[in-house]
Formats: sequence, structure tokens, C-alpha cells
Amino acid sequence: MARKSRDEDLLMEDELTAAFLGDDDLAPATSNDGQAAAAPADDEWEEEDAVPGQLAVDVYETKEKLVVKARTAGVNKDDLDVSISDNTLSIRGTLSAGSEEEVENYFVQECYWGEFSRSIALPVPVKEEEIEAGLKDGVLTIKFTKVKQDTVKKIQIQ
Repeated sequence: MARKSRDEDLLMEDELTAAFLGDDDLAPATSNDGQAAAAPADDEWEEEDAVPGQLAVDVYETKEKLVVKARTAGVNKDDLDVSISDNTLSIRGTLSAGSEEEVENYFVQECYWGEFSRSIALPVPVKEEEIEAGLKDGVLTIKFTKVKQDTVKKIQIQ
């Protein structure tokens, strides 16, 4: 199979970008006098505040348990902070890329490195004192014992 040139790869990226943007998004910016606005110089771009990445999770229930699973490959358990308060689970951590002191130039950088967090309002009541948490093969699994709900409670009207 023939390998595409870098120019063809860039063209495909431009086509993909155009497919997801509307015509308004592709129009050049204009100033108040109708002239095309110049792009700011590199040193004029404002630095964005560091925003932690958001952790993807699966939340499901079994007959007795509520289970939360999160893919945390590459994170040490010492770098994870898991807590619960008012039926809200919070998971925070840091994913380290290791030493980058010898890196001169990235050609592709798709992996997220740095802090991440996620807070989840649990969909069912759980016993906060009965929680099991484990990290195995890069998957954080947290199991909560569900609070048994009475079927139907009759309310007397006075």
C-alpha cells in the first residue's frame, strides 16, 4: 500500500475540519471597517488557564451494587484521590508523561498528560461506609452497596 505524502495528510485534515465547521466558521474575521482582520502575532495570544482533563467513566448497577469504572492507565494509585460526599463521587489524579527534557519537537501529540478530575452525582442511594475500590490493569473500579429501598410506603393524609 502506498504511503500518502504529508501534503495529502494536511489536505485530509482541512477537509475534515471543513466538514465539521459551518460556512460562518470558515469565513475570515473582519474588523469594524470591513477589512480582513490580521491574525495576532504569536506573542499576542493569551495563555489559557490550565483546565484539568475530564475522566471518562462507566456507571452501572447490579442487583446489590452500584459500580463506577474509569480507565486510568498509567496512573499510580498514589496519584489518585477518590472521595464521596452527599452522594457525589469525586475522582482526581495526575497522569505523568515522564521526563520531556530532551524533546525538541512534537510531530503528533494526542495523549492527555496532567491533572484530571470527575465528579458524579450517584444515580441511586448508596451506603457510604460500604465502598470497595481497586485499581487493576489500568482500570479503577469502585463498588458501592446500594441502599435497599422499600417498595411503596403509604402516606396517610390528614
